[in-house]
Amino acid sequence: MTDITTVSQTSVSPDVAAGVAQFLSPVVLDLTALVVNGKQAHWHVRGANFVGVHELLDTIVAHAQDWADSAAERIVALGLPVDARLSTVAANATTPQLTAGFQQSEVTIAEFVAQIDAALTTVKTAVNELDAIDLTSQDIAIEISRGLEKDRWFLVAHVAK
Repeated sequence: MTDITTVSQTSVSPDVAAGVAQFLSPVVLDLTALVVNGKQAHWHVRGANFVGVHELLDTIVAHAQDWADSAAERIVALGLPVDARLSTVAANATTPQLTAGFQQSEVTIAEFVAQIDAALTTVKTAVNELDAIDLTSQDIAIEISRGLEKDRWFLVAHVAK
């Protein structure tokens, strides 16, 4: 029987773990920003398509939370910590600022699409860079990219002509 107290926490090298953390940690931060900013937008959206946008933002927030969790858990599974405290997210996320207070749905959508676009840039960097580091981690980034693109499409459809 194997003595589990002497077994390494992970089967990947420390260099691979560090590389994964380098590219997935910013993804966690941007997705956490989407969660917080998505709820802010959800509470303050106004306009003719209020219900649809309000409910869609809740769905996008839930997706972003799940994806942040997947990316963070991958880093932790490889033996490294993740710092996604709100102060760290505020200082390091690439997502732009949202306008404070109530906003018409068209403004909310435009601002939140910009949030998603910033996160997608970070995710696509992770997809590209993880190709040479760890394919399992790249798969997580690819799934996040696919989901963000779909959520972006659903949101833009509310204002598309």
